Amino acid sequence: MGVLFDKDGTLFDFHATWGAWTGGLLLRLAGGDHARADILARAVGYCYQTRSFASDSPIIAGTPGEIAECLLPYLPGTTPFALITRMNASAATAPQVEAAPLIPMLGRLRAQGMRLGVVTNDAESPARAHLQKAGVADLFDFIAGFDSGFGAKPQPGQLIAFADRMGLDPADVLMVGDSRHDMLAARAAGMRRIGVLTGLATYDDLSSLAEVVLDHVGLLPAWMNDQTKTETAA
Repeated sequence: MGVLFDKDGTLFDFHATWGAWTGGLLLRLAGGDHARADILARAVGYCYQTRSFASDSPIIAGTPGEIAECLLPYLPGTTPFALITRMNASAATAPQVEAAPLIPMLGRLRAQGMRLGVVTNDAESPARAHLQKAGVADLFDFIAGFDSGFGAKPQPGQLIAFADRMGLDPADVLMVGDSRHDMLAARAAGMRRIGVLTGLATYDDLSSLAEVVLDHVGLLPAWMNDQTKTETAA
């Protein structure tokens, strides 16, 4: 079997990780001008007062390219490539707050023979940097970002690439994510779907698409064990 994880909002708590970072990035892009930074914030659905995001903010599940597309009209003279490069470099240094202790959870899954992967709409380079800093990059067999050549969620390309690389039937892979993008990609790939509530989506947002919705990813091994016991008993 295999287990695929989204990164932001799944392995790492979205609010704790990206709330303050986004405000700092936008202020730097605005050259320290708070009024201009507020204009940029509105363009990407970010609120400085609450350090929170609108439900349709591209920062939640969009690619860096989609975020840049929203910001570029307010940054004259900046090219898409330059802006994306700057955002990726900044994102790579953002302190990540684990949604649950990752090393024991992932180690437990590997000890059970699971193949593990990460599929994110972040760029691959900062994603690897985040996983390295958390000390878990080497626990994954596959890491893909939007720029890794397989597309971005909610399209299923990243997920199918993982199954192909690992020699797995997609039906034998669990996709764990915090957004409807994750669930839709998994459904299109023919994978089982596990939602978590450490992103911005609510239970109601995910429950119609997911097999189960967990409070956080640390509960996954116990849930999987319960499923195995139920299947064995049947």
